[in-house]
Amino acid sequence: MDDRGGGGGESFVAVRRMSHGLDRGSACHSTSAEVVAGSAAWLGRGLSCVCAHGRRDSDARPSFDLTPAQEECLEKLQNRLDVAYDNSVPEHQEALWALWHAAFPGKELLSLISDQWKEMGWQGKDPSTDFRGGGFISLENLLYFARNFPKSFQDLLYKQEGDRALWEYPFAVAGVNITFMLIQMLDLEAVKPRTIVGATFLKFLAENESAFDLLYCITFKLMDQQWLEMRASYMDFNTVMKATRRQLESELLQEDIKCLEDLPSYSLLTR
Repeated sequence: MDDRGGGGGESFVAVRRMSHGLDRGSACHSTSAEVVAGSAAWLGRGLSCVCAHGRRDSDARPSFDLTPAQEECLEKLQNRLDVAYDNSVPEHQEALWALWHAAFPGKELLSLISDQWKEMGWQGKDPSTDFRGGGFISLENLLYFARNFPKSFQDLLYKQEGDRALWEYPFAVAGVNITFMLIQMLDLEAVKPRTIVGATFLKFLAENESAFDLLYCITFKLMDQQWLEMRASYMDFNTVMKATRRQLESELLQEDIKCLEDLPSYSLLTR
């Protein structure tokens, strides 16, 4: 596998069940974060969603009250989370075309189903099979990253910084995992946030409707920094993701953070 490859045909899929309008406070919805993994080979090599363990029904945690503005912003974001990727929807097709052109400007994509996608780190020739892990929002996250921080996006896509491992993480699949991890870390499928980190994020979301997309970009770059510092190979992907989550939670809870741009890891991004 080259540094953007997908693993020689072996499969990895992390599936987040879409709520489709179910009551987010119900017990059945509290188990909505589940993993359906592909071949044992991928799992054995460590590339799986590390923050997607199903919650126990008895997992009772306190919730934090929200302002009307925060409630509205959370509802809008949750509506985005509920949209599954559908390759029959023109808007979804257009977004996928746009992602290719943002990633490989000037290079023609022959079809939305093509082996060319493996160059970006998808596992096969149809990216929609990997988007099941994060839904349409995982595509939106990648596209936002490519458009708003093209230098950082290209650096990660081509692994241009640092002393890289022989076996690197697949860029696109890692991106879907980051979307999934953030949804879990921020407890975004709950009616109200049940963690301080989740409540803190909603303050930022009320001030910036693109806060989730921006935090995604920060997290992706932070993950790569952790990867380099740990001199990781793809067998270490879970360990790197856990370290990334810990660092991100720590930064979000610093007292002097007034907006996401104040996060220390924001400085890692370049446009």
